[in-house]
Amino acid sequence: MLSFLELGQSVPSWYSGRLWLLRLGYYKLHREQEWADDWIWIVDHTVQLGSEKCLVILGIRQSKLPEAELYLNHEDVEPIALLPVTHSNGEIVFQQLTQAAEKTGMPREIIGDHGTDIKSGIERFCQDHEQTCYIYDIKHKGAAILKRELKDDPHWSEFIQLAAQTSKRVQQTGLSALAPPNQRSKARYMNVDKLVKWGQEKLCYLDILKSEPDDRFPPHEIDDKLGWLNEYRDHLTEWQDLIEVVKTAEGYIKFVGIYHNCHIDLKEDPIFSPHTDRAKRVGEELLTFIEEQSLKATPDERLLGSSEVIESVFGKLKNLEQDQVKSGFTAMLLSLAAVVSKTSHDVIQKALETVPTKKVFEWYKKNIGQSVQSKRKEIMSIVSKTEQNWDQNTTVFLN
Repeated sequence: MLSFLELGQSVPSWYSGRLWLLRLGYYKLHREQEWADDWIWIVDHTVQLGSEKCLVILGIRQSKLPEAELYLNHEDVEPIALLPVTHSNGEIVFQQLTQAAEKTGMPREIIGDHGTDIKSGIERFCQDHEQTCYIYDIKHKGAAILKRELKDDPHWSEFIQLAAQTSKRVQQTGLSALAPPNQRSKARYMNVDKLVKWGQEKLCYLDILKSEPDDRFPPHEIDDKLGWLNEYRDHLTEWQDLIEVVKTAEGYIKFVGIYHNCHIDLKEDPIFSPHTDRAKRVGEELLTFIEEQSLKATPDERLLGSSEVIESVFGKLKNLEQDQVKSGFTAMLLSLAAVVSKTSHDVIQKALETVPTKKVFEWYKKNIGQSVQSKRKEIMSIVSKTEQNWDQNTTVFLN
């Protein structure tokens, strides 16, 4: 556009902007962190196409936790480590945590899920360093409970199957606005609330149609596509109560954190009020779990109970990578470090002054190596040369 208007003004290319972002990420990842004994590490793996996975450690000091609400933003946490590997197990995670401790000192808390290698590595680390406690993320705990309760429930299995069939039947029709939400194949039990909410809302809509017909949709078509929901009215009520008690506990711990006797405060909170026997049983299980977690806190401290911020950062990374997600890990992994912690003019200036592009390439070559896309290009190059030779041989033969 500037060229067309003959303004004679140069602008940076997208490639330059990408390199600036990576240089900022490299700077934040490698700058010196405060050495202290009150660090909280938020730990998880991110995976993409290929066999690689990357252990990500974000950190925040207890002394810098928000005083009121414990909801953490991206700028609240520091990038402690980005550690891509082609193979991971408990021993490797333990070594990675030990390496990270050289940067911050021994953490007071490590919070994460119960993935086999992460759980094994963190537990061994805590055995060697008694001042560090391992907190199981409340959202993953809630999802594990919902999975146990719903996975073997025949009515739930039938419900999700019928919902999937309904989605296919209405998506190319005038009833597409009534379609159920897509069911995720991964972490599906973290999102069951959306499907149950859809079922209850559509039942309410069906009830309204009995007295107030909707001219936009023929009644026989709605009954044909959604009438099956009536058979699940009681089940949906039970599932909603179950989900509500899990979500209430999750929200409470995310908001206040883990501290001595926090389970008592949750139990006495009016919003924590399961109604069905099933939800009451799960509520007691959650209270017992939270009590066990609270015993890891000293009487005068508050620990982080949710690792939700790292899931949000992973989502941000995928948005930045866009189609590159299909190519496995690339240098864009450094952008994860760029989007966390505070980014001021001074930080950007120091990053661009102290981190040459060469360092970014060296980090990529050392930690990631050849990307999936690069391997694809090599294969296509071999195929292309083979096809050229074949064409040449064919031409000679025909002549």
